[in-house]
Amino acid sequence: MNRYLTVALSMLAGVVLGAVAVNAPHAEGEPPAFVISEVTVKDQAHYLADFIPAVRKTVTAAGAEAVVHGGKLQTLLGAAPASRIVVIQYPSFEAAQAWWNSQATQDAFTIGAQYAGFRQYLVEGAAR
Repeated sequence: MNRYLTVALSMLAGVVLGAVAVNAPHAEGEPPAFVISEVTVKDQAHYLADFIPAVRKTVTAAGAEAVVHGGKLQTLLGAAPASRIVVIQYPSFEAAQAWWNSQATQDAFTIGAQYAGFRQYLVEGAAR
């Protein structure tokens, strides 16, 4: 009987561990946030040489990552956006707000404004 109990408890433990492993990636957490930028570049050389390195440092320091930067663009409905779209994903809405409010980010965009026009907004993503 001990042997049957051991096997049954082992199977139960396996089922519980499997259920936890399967459900762990679906656990509710703080939703990510996205900064979406429509960019009209006026001076490509300086935009790439002066603005991009400065803003990239701020994005990396904020724990964010670019999920879209340039690439193919097709308007499906409505007015066409600017010629360049950039989407940066942040761990949370608050993290994106902190990034935007930082002095380093403001300094980077002061540089960027010399070489490009920006339309930018922050949206909260779906809960994970």
